[in-house]
Amino acid sequence: MAIREEVSGIGSMSKRTDLNVSKQPARYISGMPYGQGQATYEQQTAAPMAVNPLAEVASEVTPITAATQRADEPVTAGIDMGAGPGSEVLPPMPMKPTVSLVDTFKQLSSFDPSGDAELIYRRLVDEGY
Repeated sequence: MAIREEVSGIGSMSKRTDLNVSKQPARYISGMPYGQGQATYEQQTAAPMAVNPLAEVASEVTPITAATQRADEPVTAGIDMGAGPGSEVLPPMPMKPTVSLVDTFKQLSSFDPSGDAELIYRRLVDEGY
């Protein structure tokens, strides 16, 4: 059985979410340096920790041994071979974020012992790129 948490709305529809009943239990962590295990446990009990948001999702996963829910759909649906529709029925893949040349040289400058990458980065910034 999945635990349903209260979700806050917007404006006049808002609700308190700090009173949700399902909280993560406090756990003592052994093997830490002297006193840290108890200190960590006391921090956990001072303010209740939120429940893992994926716990509810995991309970709704269909087991691999379950009967198919799409008996009329071929197993090759979604690929560009065999029976069924091809990859055109799949949702578009998310675009990867583009990284600018300036950002690339900025990151590279911390790994370049010669300092050339930083010089190029500073020149690009000075020229307004």
